[in-house]
Amino acid sequence: MDSAVAHLDEPPGVAAVGIGVHGAASRVDVFSLPHLWQFHLYGYEADLSVDDTAHAIRPGRVSLVPPGTTVRYRYRGRSEHLYVHLRLGSAGSPLSIPVIQDAGTELAPLTAQLRRALASWPHEPGRATAEVWAALWRVAHLAPPRPAVGSATGHPAVVAALAMIESRLSEPLGVAEIAKSVGVSHNHLTRLFRAATGETVVGYLRARRMERARHFLQATTLSIPAIAASVGIPDLQAFNKACRRELGASPRGIRKDLN
Repeated sequence: MDSAVAHLDEPPGVAAVGIGVHGAASRVDVFSLPHLWQFHLYGYEADLSVDDTAHAIRPGRVSLVPPGTTVRYRYRGRSEHLYVHLRLGSAGSPLSIPVIQDAGTELAPLTAQLRRALASWPHEPGRATAEVWAALWRVAHLAPPRPAVGSATGHPAVVAALAMIESRLSEPLGVAEIAKSVGVSHNHLTRLFRAATGETVVGYLRARRMERARHFLQATTLSIPAIAASVGIPDLQAFNKACRRELGASPRGIRKDLN
C-alpha cells in the first residue's frame, strides 16, 4: 500500500495520543488496528511494510495508515515515535494521502502540533482533537493535493482556482485574472473547470457568493449592506436582484425566514 484515502472535512475521533517505545524487547512488531487509523511521526530509522509494501522510516517522516491494515516494523534498536490512534469520518471530498512521506519544512510545526495534542490528552480532549485535525490537514498537503479517483477537482489549476475564488469572494474577480494566477489560458481554465465541476467559472463564483450571502443573512446579524459588500456585490439594488434570482427571496425575506 502506497497511499490511503481519507476524509478530513470533519474532526477526527481521537482514541489515544502518546509516545510509542519499541525495539527494546523485540526488533520486530507485526500488528493492525481493526477500527482505528495510525498516525505516526518518526525520529529514527527502521523498515516498515504496509500490507506487504516496503517503506523506509527515517527521522522526519510521517505515516498515516488506515484501519485493518497489517503493518510490520523492523527496528534497529530502541525507537520512539509520536502516535495518534483515531477515527475518521466520511464527509467531504476523499483525499489520497501517501502512507509515509517526508515532513520536510513542515516538520517543526507538525511536531509542535502533535506535542500540544499530547500535552492536552486526555484532560482537554477538544484541544487535542483540534491539534490532531490541523496536523492531519498539514500532512495531507505535504505533497501536491491529490484527490482520490472520483473527486471532482483533481487538476492543479482547478484546485488553485477554487482556492483563489474562496479567498476573493468579496473582491472583483474575473476569469482572465484567475487563469493568469493559476498559470493557464482563459480557454483552458474554462474547459478544465467545466470538466471538473460541471459549471463555468463565472457560474461557480456567483453560486459561492450567494451561498455565503445566505449564510450571513441567516446566521449573523450583519447589516445587509455589509453582507452585500462581503460577497463582492456592494450595489444594494444589484444584491437584491441577485438574491431574488439565485436564492428565491429578497435579503430581508431570507433573513425573516430564519426568525
